[in-house]
Amino acid sequence: MAFNYPNGQSFDNRSFKQPRVSQGGSQSNRGMSLEADINAANNYYLATGQAVIHKKPTPIQIVNVSYPARSAAKITEAYFRQASTTDYNGIYKGYYIDFDAKETTHKRSFPLNNIHDHQVEHLKSIVTQHGLAFMIIRFSVLKETYVVWADLIFQYWDNKETGRKSIPYEVVVKSGELIAQGINPTTPYLTAVDKLLARREQKGDNLV
Repeated sequence: MAFNYPNGQSFDNRSFKQPRVSQGGSQSNRGMSLEADINAANNYYLATGQAVIHKKPTPIQIVNVSYPARSAAKITEAYFRQASTTDYNGIYKGYYIDFDAKETTHKRSFPLNNIHDHQVEHLKSIVTQHGLAFMIIRFSVLKETYVVWADLIFQYWDNKETGRKSIPYEVVVKSGELIAQGINPTTPYLTAVDKLLARREQKGDNLV
């Protein structure tokens, strides 16, 4: 099936069907295991009444549909209506939360080219409205996953033309919160969010 961006460029539907793993500094931004872990955690949080968080659908415009059989319809061409923002949003403890999930094979840094301008602008708009904006970063080789506030991303993003084009691993470790491996769910990221909130409260900082 052919998908096309609004500018007319084609999109490989094979990569559309399969979540992607970031190869070093590539533009691919999600790994199948990380996305699956977060989805499972969200299902658990919903079932236990802790939070309502869902993966955002990507809106598409259907252009052509074929009917190989009377009872079957097949989409043969479609366009993305707009660039996607972040992967997830929802409500947790009265807070609106909005975040993205990224995975990298780098061991010593998180490359900024895994992020896009429109995603940063979207997260900034969430911060402006006092929502909880963050990013979940998995260092797949190290088998470590962290939650970091979006303002850490902003610090490096806004200076990437003249400064570093990646966030050092040590900075992610210091500023973020490690998601401890669990059983159900295996990736209890809201526990890490709670710890970040507690750290912010101890500092007396306002919520981003």
